[in-house]
Amino acid sequence: MSYNINKKGYYGEFGGAFIPEMLYPNVEELRQNYLKVMAEPDFQKEFNQLLKDYVGRPSPLYFAKRLSEKYNTKIYLKREDLNHTGAHKINNTIGQILMAKRLGKHRIIAETGAGQHGVATATVCALMGLECIVYMGEIDIARQAPNVARMKMLGATVVPATSGSKTLKDATNEAIRDWINNPVDTHYIIGSVVGPHPYPDMVARFQAIVSEEIKWQLQEHEGTENPDYVVACVGGGSNAAGAYYHFLDDTNVNLIAVEAAGLGVDSGESAATSVLGREGIIHGSKTLLMQTNDGQITEPYSISAGLDYPGVGPMHAHLYKSGRAEFISITDDDAMTAGLELCKLEGIIPAIESSHALAVFEKKQFKPNDIAVVSLSGRGDKDLETYINHFKL
Repeated sequence: MSYNINKKGYYGEFGGAFIPEMLYPNVEELRQNYLKVMAEPDFQKEFNQLLKDYVGRPSPLYFAKRLSEKYNTKIYLKREDLNHTGAHKINNTIGQILMAKRLGKHRIIAETGAGQHGVATATVCALMGLECIVYMGEIDIARQAPNVARMKMLGATVVPATSGSKTLKDATNEAIRDWINNPVDTHYIIGSVVGPHPYPDMVARFQAIVSEEIKWQLQEHEGTENPDYVVACVGGGSNAAGAYYHFLDDTNVNLIAVEAAGLGVDSGESAATSVLGREGIIHGSKTLLMQTNDGQITEPYSISAGLDYPGVGPMHAHLYKSGRAEFISITDDDAMTAGLELCKLEGIIPAIESSHALAVFEKKQFKPNDIAVVSLSGRGDKDLETYINHFKL
């Protein structure tokens, strides 16, 4: 069984492009060109040069000595938090802005939840001199004020989404609406491995730099390319897709996907899609989706603005259904505790999204010789207020 996408744009039974007719030309143009463009030597050269000189790659693979001692196993952190703009999101926006330029687009739109993807999009638009409009839920605008300020400083227009739960899925709805109205000159930079084909595959390929680096860095550290476990948090799932990519078909490498259980999987305040989701269609692809019995999307909840998405990317839906990845749900409290623990043991303040992944070590027993690589997908600057309120700091 392959865990990569097939020619029709599906991972197993998940994926595809379920889109209104108005969007067909845009999505089709991208589908016909993305692999060709990405394979061009000029594209590769520019992409890799920017990742090196602008983003600061490769990001370190850091052996977390004190954390490893505490859990009696070997824990490595893939330091995506050290990238320019503070998260893995920039890998994808660099790739997509180069794609947009080659397709002749000069207006860029994006959606954002935690604001990291919005900042990364605004950043590359400033770099390339392109107009940038970012849609963001009203609630997320309030809880991620520093990132909103960053986007504005970078020259982006931030448009609040005021419908529904006023969070990520509503921002995505608004962005899709914009794209329908501006099909010719606009490229939509989707920030995760979600949306209609070819987006999940394109975003995964741009993020695959993460697992590509893990392989040679682990060889340097441990004399082997393959860890026993790769652990990553999953909202839509782009950091996980990048961390898993080069290990997907090697079943000796165990994949652990960590979802946000919020106040508890059965609390009604959760974003644990694998447990609570059923097959459905959201934002143009067939995937696992939290929904009511009559198919209405359930409002997700997580203390982390980046994980409260009601679905999961089709790659992850397939990894779950096929049993290739183990899905673990972590509550707000457990994630916050794990985040603070990393601060105190390793001197690293992680994003709350990444803290969910770190909480796995309390939930699951690892052997002393196991090598577990955790994708530290972002840094905690954006979450300081949430940490302050939670721990009464």
